[in-house]
Amino acid sequence: MAMFNESERESMRPHADMEMMLKGYGLTTAHFLYHLPDHPHLLQTFIWQQYDLAPKFPALYGFIEFWKEKLDGPLHSVTYTHRELVSEREWRNVTGELVLH
Repeated sequence: MAMFNESERESMRPHADMEMMLKGYGLTTAHFLYHLPDHPHLLQTFIWQQYDLAPKFPALYGFIEFWKEKLDGPLHSVTYTHRELVSEREWRNVTGELVLH
């Protein structure tokens, strides 16, 4: 199962980080607790980060589906936080240029 289509993957390259932020993407960090397959009474932790769109979180839900389908350790819980890296208040279009020397 592909989590992103080709155009989304292209937009996630490092040179497109600012464009993604201006489109509303923010950094989503998820903390997964899951049961170890061989010792189900023990919990293990996993931290995941990705640029994602709130409030639908397609990347996060795609990763959770991938986990459920492909990985052996059943999920116990998922907690997440999301922060837009550039908000509308912080962005300002500057049309002038000052050249020194």
